[in-house]
Amino acid sequence: MFFVLSKVGWYLVQPLVVVLLLLALGLFAVAVRRLRTGLALGGLSFAILAVVALSPLGLLMMSALEERIPRPDLPAEIAGIVVLGGSFDTRIARTRGEPELNDAADRVTAALALARRYPEARIIFSGGSAALLADDIAESIPARQLFLELGLDPERLVLEEAARNTAENAVLSRKIADPQPGETWLLVTSAFHMPRAVGCFRVAGFDVLPYPVDYRTPSGSAVWQPSSASIRNVEKVHFSVREYLGLAVYWMTGRTDALFPSA
Repeated sequence: MFFVLSKVGWYLVQPLVVVLLLLALGLFAVAVRRLRTGLALGGLSFAILAVVALSPLGLLMMSALEERIPRPDLPAEIAGIVVLGGSFDTRIARTRGEPELNDAADRVTAALALARRYPEARIIFSGGSAALLADDIAESIPARQLFLELGLDPERLVLEEAARNTAENAVLSRKIADPQPGETWLLVTSAFHMPRAVGCFRVAGFDVLPYPVDYRTPSGSAVWQPSSASIRNVEKVHFSVREYLGLAVYWMTGRTDALFPSA
């Protein structure tokens, strides 16, 4: 039930969906001769879209998430690496028969670099199907193909193909890893997603060393400079809003150990 409600709820509160709903309400108000209400709703929808598309709002929101958990100094030895799904376009992989990476590709490339640095470490890729209505494949299917094509020893790769969200990533990865006292396990996911991931892994009883990747904001004063491609600004607000809502809902339902987990 949680999975279904989270998918439906997020669809309705996406920034662009909110803009369209406000605009639709405004047009309806005009149609029923509520002109002032209609103009107010239309103006509000335009203002929201302008701020989201043209301002540094998305950069600032995402930067706060990305800076929450810094990348650590790596130890001399580790037992394994847990890589969270989210880096493959499964619709393309399913229909074209080949793996296709998306904007979160750094999760895979960083994991492969770490695998070379630690040749004895196990690699757990956690990713099932997050589709709600359409039939889809587990993300672990294209992940296996790509990891092996890029030279990872199949003996080191373990696939977790049932997780549909971050909380399930944590619980199911812990069962597979069966971490022992004194072992160090790295957790690889996008930097903006790392606070929620760390909170989930702590609740699951899996002590991991967070290794954030896939940074999407610059550092320093450059974070105040929005992209000239407005869709990139919209995208950052979109993913930031989803992450902040996810943090709040996960905390309220006991899936993370804090509202805004830190290192």
